[in-house]
Amino acid sequence: MAFGRTTQKDWYKILGAKPSDSPAELKRKYQKLALLYHPDKQEADVPAGEVEERVQRFMEVDQAWKILGNEETKKEYDLQQRDNLTKEWPLHEQVYLEDMSWNEDEQLYTLSCRCGGNYSVLKSKTKDVSLVCCDTCSLVIEILQ
Repeated sequence: MAFGRTTQKDWYKILGAKPSDSPAELKRKYQKLALLYHPDKQEADVPAGEVEERVQRFMEVDQAWKILGNEETKKEYDLQQRDNLTKEWPLHEQVYLEDMSWNEDEQLYTLSCRCGGNYSVLKSKTKDVSLVCCDTCSLVIEILQ
């Protein structure tokens, strides 16, 4: 599934979620919004314009869940969001370089993430890099020098 950069929606914002939310939390937030905006759950006396807005909102919530509720599409979406790091993205922790594992063969520092992925930084990049993304999820660490 391709995600266009220019018209990219913030699927987490649509669900009222954060990238660090667990799959169960994402599902709970989706279900609450889906129930709120589902066309079959609308009262009969709602004005037509508002009905259309609610249907549109339901379709956005449904699309957000299709992406974030599937492990593979969520991972792809999270990886593409790395280019747009903002303060909203979770800074998992601050780590000193010497506290990371050193791989002599690859000239690489690594640290395990709570999701099972890794934070990795090449020795040649340590002077240029301060934020490192997990290779699996959306969490970020700050490298302290």
